Amino acid sequence: MKKSVLLLGVMVFCFCVLVAADTQSDRVEEVKFTEKDGILQLNKGNFNRALRKYKQLLVHFLTPLTVESHRVSEAFEGAAAELQGSEVKLARVAVNEEKDLAKKLNVTGFSIRLYLSGDIHNPVPCPVSQSSASILTWLKRRAGSAADLITDIHQLEASEELTVVGFFKDLNHEYVQEFYAAAIDLPDISFAVTQNDDIISKYGLTYDNILLLKNSRLIRSYKMKPETSKEELIVFISVYQMDPVTEYTGQTASQILSSPVLNHALLFVNKSSEDFKEIFSAFSSAAEAFRMKILFVLVDVGESRNGRLMEYFQVRVFEAPLVRLVNLTDHVTYHLPSETLNVEIIKQFCQSYLEGKAKPKMQSEPIPEGWDEKPVKELVGMTLEQVAFNPNKTVFVLFYLPYSQKSRDLFPLWEELAEAFEERQEVIVARIDVSANDINMSMQGGYPSLCLFPALYAERVVVYTGKRKLKDLIQFVDKEMKKAKKYRVQEDEDRMKYFEALKAEEEKNHSKNKDEL
Repeated sequence: MKKSVLLLGVMVFCFCVLVAADTQSDRVEEVKFTEKDGILQLNKGNFNRALRKYKQLLVHFLTPLTVESHRVSEAFEGAAAELQGSEVKLARVAVNEEKDLAKKLNVTGFSIRLYLSGDIHNPVPCPVSQSSASILTWLKRRAGSAADLITDIHQLEASEELTVVGFFKDLNHEYVQEFYAAAIDLPDISFAVTQNDDIISKYGLTYDNILLLKNSRLIRSYKMKPETSKEELIVFISVYQMDPVTEYTGQTASQILSSPVLNHALLFVNKSSEDFKEIFSAFSSAAEAFRMKILFVLVDVGESRNGRLMEYFQVRVFEAPLVRLVNLTDHVTYHLPSETLNVEIIKQFCQSYLEGKAKPKMQSEPIPEGWDEKPVKELVGMTLEQVAFNPNKTVFVLFYLPYSQKSRDLFPLWEELAEAFEERQEVIVARIDVSANDINMSMQGGYPSLCLFPALYAERVVVYTGKRKLKDLIQFVDKEMKKAKKYRVQEDEDRMKYFEALKAEEEKNHSKNKDEL
């Protein structure tokens, strides 16, 4: 009996010790969490403990130095202030500082993830949020149901923002589940559900329709089908949320790049040009015919902040207006081959692209067979610099657009010029199609452009602006060759001095090494 009592006492003592240890451990864990403005600052050492402690942990993986990341960061901080004391705990991980943790969690860029009940392997991704309100809306919709969206539609019809209204007869139908799933993934957009017959009869529709309303006007409707998925609804809503043509700006860039439509038609144009309204009207009219298939984007070449985008597409200010098509999956670019931009030409180009008939714009065409055997040499992207910057040749190049009548009008003259210099081996007359080859050098003025590359080691380009007559062209070439000859003498002297100095330095170093040995 005494032994049993003693054994029981020992067990009670051990239990108390374990409880005390656990309590102390919990306190240690609490102490190790650092908070800033109500947001936990997590790292590799405390991330797992935070998962164990909080059933709903919303984590912002921060990557600095991007405008988008900064905007998401502000939205997250705003949401944290609203969620103080709620079941959801907000936390942040600095990806650039916690690289091992980011790698373990398979985080490659800024994002927001919701971890539930300590499950580290299956977080729920939060859509890229435009504001703190959209984060709160996302959390609310995740925890709710379609019944929460039932509201007085009359209050929403006049809204300047897009409102997505589902008109369903049976709220338990599978259609409603897909609709609500789309609402969860699009927290920046207002969603509503109605069963009001007066509303639906107003727009002349039937049950199981999705209505897009804006400023008391029906933008578009979508009839639900048995095979309709959440993804299809998201594409439909995302496309019609945007105008037929969206101007590329710092505010719209993320919306354009995150669009589910991966084919983008870009109009590069100067908004201050005289023909802008006419060109934009044609581009907008064409855009209406390709909704859901091609996203139409306006790029103002007169806006300096668009410089990086123009550099990416190899577009110069003087080349505008022009239209390029690109697919964001393979990034292959297509160029509309026309000087005229009207509705029909733009639509034909877009249709040929969708049918796989349009020819992609390459960095360089293949080198044509016998390209240097004719009087006028046919250059391409990969041979341009090699030929043009030959220090022992004077090279006169016609940069042309094959669909330009002004360019084609110069072809006979260029043939005459090549024949005039045929006996002079030091002169090369050539041409290159700028619509099919990227020109990786500084260019000025429109096309066709006549550029002379003097026989110098320095990579100089002289743009011809005189009369386009054979006599004037020959005089220009002879004049520039005389200038280059003088520069070349100085170049040769400078190069000789350089090589002599280099040789002297090498001999000096050789003698020094020999003495040390």
